Amino acid sequence: MVKCIGTKRSMFMPVFMSNIKKLMEEKKVTVRAIAEQANLSKQTVLTARTDEGITECRLSTLGKIADALGMKTTQLYEEKKAEDTDKA
Repeated sequence: MVKCIGTKRSMFMPVFMSNIKKLMEEKKVTVRAIAEQANLSKQTVLTARTDEGITECRLSTLGKIADALGMKTTQLYEEKKAEDTDKA
């Protein structure tokens, strides 16, 4: 099983904000459907789609989710500086 982990952010570490939740809503796809199609656990998909940012995730996991959504991996996240996310 592969995992995506959301952890405390360092102000020096870039933060990757997940677009997965928004993309899933746009495509009307459930967590269960993505998990099954990508051969991932539901918890992995839930963690990857969190609004709090992704600080550690295997590219292979993001690639599987992207394939299941019919998207490029780079469309699943936005890179932001940690201080930008702390202000919000």
